[in-house]
Amino acid sequence: MKKKVLNRTLFFLLVIPLVFSPWFSLHLLAAQPIRLVVDGKDITSLTSPVVENGRTLVPIRFVAEELGAEVSWNQKDRRVTIRKDNQLVSMKIDSRLVLHQGEEKQYNLIDVAPKIINGRTFVPLRFISNAFGIGIEWDGTERIVHVDSSKTSDVEPFFNIKISTLNSGQVITGKTDLQIEPIEDNLSGGKEIRYLLLDPNTSEGFIIARGNGLTDKYTWIPNLMEKGEKVLVAAIYDENGQFLAGDAIYLDLNIIPKVSLVGVREGETLNDIISLEADINFIASHIKYVITNLDTETIEIIGEEIPLDPYGQYKWEPELKENGNYSFKVIAYDSENKAYESESISAKVEVNPKLALLGIYEGQTIEKPVNLLASRNFDVSETEYILKDPKSGEEQIIKRMPYGSYSWFPEPELSGQKEVLVRVKDSKGILYESKGIKVNLTGKPLILLEGVGPNQVLRDPTKLKVRSNVDLDSVSYVLTNQKTGKQKIVAKDKDPLVEQVYTPAREDIGYWSIKAIGQYKGKEVISENVPIRVYLGETHKSLPIIEKDKFLDLASKLAKDSWNKTGMSAALQTAQSILETGWGQSVPVDKYSGKLSYNLFGIKGKGPKGSVTYNTWEVYNGQTYYVDAEFRAYNNVEESWADHKSFLLNSERYEPFRQVMHNSAQGAWALKRTGYATDPEYALKLMRIIKQYNLQELDKTKI
Repeated sequence: MKKKVLNRTLFFLLVIPLVFSPWFSLHLLAAQPIRLVVDGKDITSLTSPVVENGRTLVPIRFVAEELGAEVSWNQKDRRVTIRKDNQLVSMKIDSRLVLHQGEEKQYNLIDVAPKIINGRTFVPLRFISNAFGIGIEWDGTERIVHVDSSKTSDVEPFFNIKISTLNSGQVITGKTDLQIEPIEDNLSGGKEIRYLLLDPNTSEGFIIARGNGLTDKYTWIPNLMEKGEKVLVAAIYDENGQFLAGDAIYLDLNIIPKVSLVGVREGETLNDIISLEADINFIASHIKYVITNLDTETIEIIGEEIPLDPYGQYKWEPELKENGNYSFKVIAYDSENKAYESESISAKVEVNPKLALLGIYEGQTIEKPVNLLASRNFDVSETEYILKDPKSGEEQIIKRMPYGSYSWFPEPELSGQKEVLVRVKDSKGILYESKGIKVNLTGKPLILLEGVGPNQVLRDPTKLKVRSNVDLDSVSYVLTNQKTGKQKIVAKDKDPLVEQVYTPAREDIGYWSIKAIGQYKGKEVISENVPIRVYLGETHKSLPIIEKDKFLDLASKLAKDSWNKTGMSAALQTAQSILETGWGQSVPVDKYSGKLSYNLFGIKGKGPKGSVTYNTWEVYNGQTYYVDAEFRAYNNVEESWADHKSFLLNSERYEPFRQVMHNSAQGAWALKRTGYATDPEYALKLMRIIKQYNLQELDKTKI
């Protein structure tokens, strides 16, 4: 019976009731220390048991040695090992993970981790019972704990959950499903499940999946760097992040890299845009697609210059001249930049000619120049942009050219509803015509002011010019003070084809609007009033918030604290702050007052300390220019850090990121995919920083 008990799942802590009679009180508990008797011998004088949070903790060495076991202590690893007969028990201070090695190897969890009190290692009393399969009795009258090795005890799992998709000792070769069996109502306080992959030697590791659906199925994509024996833990936590229950099994990781191409089937005929994806059974850093024309033996590598998202989709649109027989494959790269190829898939590309007009949309009222573009999948020798009267069918050529786009600013002679289409001639002389798009034309002379944009701040000489849908006789540029209404003529009756330079003067300091007034057939044609500011005073540039060599310590501490609260990879957070601020050396300040924003992530708007005015880019009439914008200001870096995490955690846009935010590589690509940054290499830059500075260590966890 005793041998049977030892071979069962051990080490589950049970609450030892210290109170068996109604007259018991906490006052009595304090007055009468608990005595510990092992096989009839009172060893209380060596070290008394301790009661913490309703749990009775006992000194493991004295109890185990009285039972004839050998106890050893590894100071470096802070690990206690107990050997008795053919049984081995190993535990690490402050870790709930315990190893039992008998006829079988088992890992289990206890709900109170071993701890050191007054230089002694204390463990839950019930751990003694489970570890040695012996009896424990409580004498409430005498307040004595009796440990009796002549009696055996059955062991019931303390945590009533079980990892259901895997078995202890199972070999993991790639992508794996994770799930637990349904839990009982006594764990209704569980708010999150985390799956941890731990090193059995250190009892530390990484979160490989997490979510609020406790019994949902999760997909684990392993890292190729993880090899050999590991411990998988499923742990349930309450809303405050307190551990409630869990299960642990050991696994053998022997990842066999596998890459498959999705979106093309063997022997398929492809006649439209092709959506390519990679199915990879390990964490990849980036991918490339290799498309080979088997007829011409030409190879196109997509992702050669700018590597692609291994978790995203790429759309390939072949041209008509590219019809033929092809092979497709995808190459995935691990964190060490080692390549793994998929099998090649052969398919036939057989697309039809396609032509569409871009640059305008159905029902648009055109009051500014529009950029007409013929979108096609074949070569042309001639392109005609055509204006058509939908009632009479009469056509007018807007522009005839070999190929390319055309900027069209409808003249005032054109008015009412019209259709715009594009007609092209291919290299064989065959004509193709797009579907017409109905637009509304104002029939008015129009003038656009170029060279400045709304809310631009002018400090230096600025070139002004105009664009019109008529041939202007002359043009003037006029400033109007927004506060007083006073006007100032910058240039009067100038050639509309010649740029005019406005040099801000000291008397111009303030808020103005500027407009262009053109003369056309004796009448005025007036542009929009564009609000601007003239400022000639001192401006302040971004500032450091800390010495560069100290920023990593600051950022990693903030990231680690945030990781504990949110589950967002601390490595990824730290890398983002490094990239966004240049190691804390470029933090926005108010360009006029010098007020420091402590804004580490460039979030616009109003923060706890208001906002600061800082430069950003805008586009007006097709031109890019600097403009003042309001960025959130904070009282300190801690507020900025917390606000950025709130920004990512609460925006619907970043839901795909939240699903993988525990993993730095997947999270980096998800940020890029959801539009956090426009830099095509944003994810790769983050991963390079993480690798170079070993930031992955920040994501280590334990149970």
